[in-house]
Amino acid sequence: MPKRILICTPQVPFVRGGAEYLAEGVRDALREHGHIADLVSLPFVWHPVEQALQSALVWRLLQLTHVDDGAVDQVICTKFPSYIVQHPHKVVWLVHQLRQAYDWYGTPMSDIVNIPAHRNARAALLTMDRRALSEARARYTISHNVSQRLHRYNGLDSHVLYPPSRYASRLYAGNYGDYILSCSRLDQAKRIDLLLHALAHARHARAIIAGTGADQPRLVQLAQRLDLGERVQFLGFVDEATLVRLYAEARAVYYAPLDEDYGFATVEACAAARPVLTTEDAGGVLEFVTDGVNGYVLPPDPAALAARIELLLDDATLAERLGTAGVAKVQGITWERVVSTLVG
Repeated sequence: MPKRILICTPQVPFVRGGAEYLAEGVRDALREHGHIADLVSLPFVWHPVEQALQSALVWRLLQLTHVDDGAVDQVICTKFPSYIVQHPHKVVWLVHQLRQAYDWYGTPMSDIVNIPAHRNARAALLTMDRRALSEARARYTISHNVSQRLHRYNGLDSHVLYPPSRYASRLYAGNYGDYILSCSRLDQAKRIDLLLHALAHARHARAIIAGTGADQPRLVQLAQRLDLGERVQFLGFVDEATLVRLYAEARAVYYAPLDEDYGFATVEACAAARPVLTTEDAGGVLEFVTDGVNGYVLPPDPAALAARIELLLDDATLAERLGTAGVAKVQGITWERVVSTLVG
């Protein structure tokens, strides 16, 4: 019997990334399976930290049990603060919490600092998270990495449910070209600067960087300072057809974010039979990449990365062997499984 389901997701104005694509993907998959599904999206501002609490309060005040004179059978919540919402049949599919208050707290990645106002706000946020996440009928996460954080910081168990790429049905394996592909939002945590520094060591390698983000001006300046010239291309936003082709024709895919939640670029690379270059501290990426099997897992060191880039560029047969080994790692990730798990 069809259900009326709302997918709750915050939206950082002017930013689109994996979480937004995930929310749209589950909405579309629910509709394809006969359900009546729609998104509930509210703007999210977390600077200063008190704003994050206000954003959470707005979600708490929403009334989503009935909409347009009809009952809402279920809500599916994705990331902070959407799961603060109340509903008798709330299911959480956790992308991530506010990491600035958790594993990033006390690091340069967080603007929540050790002053009384911030400590109080963080304590309130953690209490709110524990209560709201405990209310859920079921808790799923997008990776073992996210599940481990949830248990470590909140003492809550969850089940892992990997999300498919929105390009899953279109990705294919083409020829192994002469470039390393980077595909992600351009921000500091994605560590695209590591790839640029590696190119400075691998003098004949070239890279194509697809994506937009706040870190783009710094990365462009770094490429100029390293005198990379035409060996690096910043494409900005690319359409789906172009992105699928870039995956299909790359020699390898670079994806080495810092302690990533999941990383669609990883599963997309595997689906396109491309070896993945990543690092030992890349988090969820390591759930799909085994060193020497379907890619390379390296220390976050430009020289080490450059050596593996040169190895793959010198040996297309090696790239094909590693890339082909990755396909099986993502074959079971389907929207059918997501829908049957989240809705039952």
